Amino acid sequence: METRYAPDPVRFERMNTAEIRQHFLIDDLFAPGQVKLVYWHTDRMIIGSITPTTAPLTLEAGQELRANYFAERREIGVINLGGEGQIKVDGVTYSLAKKDTLYIGRGSREIEFSSLAAANPARFYLVSLPAHQAYPVQLAKAETVEAAALGSPAEANQRKLYKVIHPEGIQSCQLVMGFTELAEGSIWNTMPAHTHERRSEVYLYFDLAPDAVVFHLLGQPAETRHIVVRSGQAALSPSWSIHSGAGTRNYTFVWAMGGENQAFSDMDGVKMEELL
Repeated sequence: METRYAPDPVRFERMNTAEIRQHFLIDDLFAPGQVKLVYWHTDRMIIGSITPTTAPLTLEAGQELRANYFAERREIGVINLGGEGQIKVDGVTYSLAKKDTLYIGRGSREIEFSSLAAANPARFYLVSLPAHQAYPVQLAKAETVEAAALGSPAEANQRKLYKVIHPEGIQSCQLVMGFTELAEGSIWNTMPAHTHERRSEVYLYFDLAPDAVVFHLLGQPAETRHIVVRSGQAALSPSWSIHSGAGTRNYTFVWAMGGENQAFSDMDGVKMEELL
C-alpha cells in the first residue's frame, strides 16, 4: 500500500508539473492480476483498484492499517469499470456488471474479487474511509440508479449525475460516491467550480478514447494549476482545492468524497471572475 501526504496550499504554489502529478495523480491503477492501494492521509482515504484475471484477489489490511482485516474500522465503496465480475463478502457473492456499485460496511471480514472472464476482466475501483458504525452490504445496479440531468449543450457541459452512496440512497457513515456521464459534444465538468472545506474528494476518469485526455484543474481559486489525466487515472482534491476538468471529448468519471458531513450540496461556490 502506497502512502501519500497532501501538500498545503503554500507549498502547492511552488510545485512544478512532475511534483503536482506525484502528489495529486494516481496513474498506475488497474494492473491485471494486482491489487493497488493508496493511503491518502487527507481524511485517511484509501483509493485503489483490483483487477482479477485467472484467479480471485483478496483485499488485505496490510501493515499500514494496523487492523486484523481491511474493513475492521472502515467502509468501502466499489464500482466496476470493466467486464463482468463478482465480489464475495463473508461468503455472500454479489455480481457486478459495468458501472454497478457495491457498498461494503464496517466489520466485513473476508472480501474476495473475481472476474468471469480473464480475457475481459472486471476493473474494480474502490474508495474507503474510516467508519464509526456498521451499515449492511448493499448492491446498486447501474440501471436502477436515478440520474439528475445537468448542464446544457451551449455550455458544453450536458451531463447525467448518478448519486449511489449518499443519505437518500445506500446508507454509509461518511462515504458519498457516484458517477457522472458527459453527453457527446460536452467536455466540461463541475464548472463553475467549488471547494468544500469540510471534506476531500477524488475523481477517477474513465471511458476516454485512447488518444483523449482531460485537463483536470486543481488549486485554490486564485492559484490554479492543471494535470493531464488519461482514462483509468484518479485526481486527488484536498478540501482547499477546486476540482474541475475539460476533456478533448466526452468521458465519464467516478466522484467520491468523505469528511465531516455527507450533504451533497455542502460546497463553497467560486464565481468565474474569481478564478485565476
